[in-house]
Formats: sequence, C-alpha cells, structure tokens
Amino acid sequence: MPYDAPDPARLGDLLHAVFRRLRRRWAEQLAPFGLTPHQFRALDALAGCAGEPGHRHGPGGTCRHGGGSASLRVKDLAEALRIAPRSATEVVDLLEQKGLVERVPDPSDRRATLVALTPRGTGLRERVREDRRRESEEYFSRLAPEDRVELERLLRLLTADGPAPE
Repeated sequence: MPYDAPDPARLGDLLHAVFRRLRRRWAEQLAPFGLTPHQFRALDALAGCAGEPGHRHGPGGTCRHGGGSASLRVKDLAEALRIAPRSATEVVDLLEQKGLVERVPDPSDRRATLVALTPRGTGLRERVREDRRRESEEYFSRLAPEDRVELERLLRLLTADGPAPE
C-alpha cells in the first residue's frame, strides 16, 4: 500500500462531527423563521412536488396536480421526509396553523386529503433557501473551490445507491 489509509472509523467520526455541526447551524438558522428542520423539509418536499427549481427529488409518493398547485398525501410526505405518518401529520398541523400549507380534497379519491403549499409557504421557503445559501457559503468558505467540487464528488459517491467502488 503506497500510502497510509485513514482509519475508516475515524472517517465516520469526522463525517458525524461535520453533520452535527451543520445540523446545529441549520436549526439555529431556521429559528428566526419559526421553523424546525422537519417543517422546512416538508415545505421543500411540497415545493419539489410542484417542480420548483432547487429541489432534490427524493423518495415519496405521487405528486397530485390540480387547481394550479401540486400536493402530496400526508403518507407520501412522511415517506419523502423518512418519518412516521403520525409525525408528518403533526408537522402538517403546525405548518397549517402558520398558514404555510393547506389541506385540500383529493379530486381522485374523496376519502383522501392532500397537502399543498400556500403562497405564504412558497415565499417563506424561498427566503429560507436564500438564507441557507448564504450560510452554506460562509461555512464552506474555508475550502478552496476545487476542494468543494471534490467534496461533492466524494459525498455523492458515498450516498449513491449500488455497490461500493472497488
């Protein structure tokens, strides 16, 4: 072996430390907006369902389109957020109280209810994303541009589905 390979456990510890730091900064950044990370992720998932730019599509159910807006069933939102449906219901309840989302009847199933962003929710999400871009720029400013590109490449490798490269 031509180099000393780092201890994989140490790499995991370092990644976890970075994650904890980012998670703490993220929660602090959301506080002035009156949002928790789950609440913002729900707004982001609903915006992605609507096809807004800057959204990463993840797991989740089928987006429903009607009346000029896109929406998700709560169970599909829970899947997209990787939380229990009961927890997703609590998130939606709080967002609805704040006027950021609304529940609408599912036109394809009278028994079902959909969740959709309100214009206020869309506007708040856009403000938070812009603030997050600024915060992220500051956090990652210690890395040279080429290091950021390499970090993204490596993180994408680690988060990709499929077998690990040999």
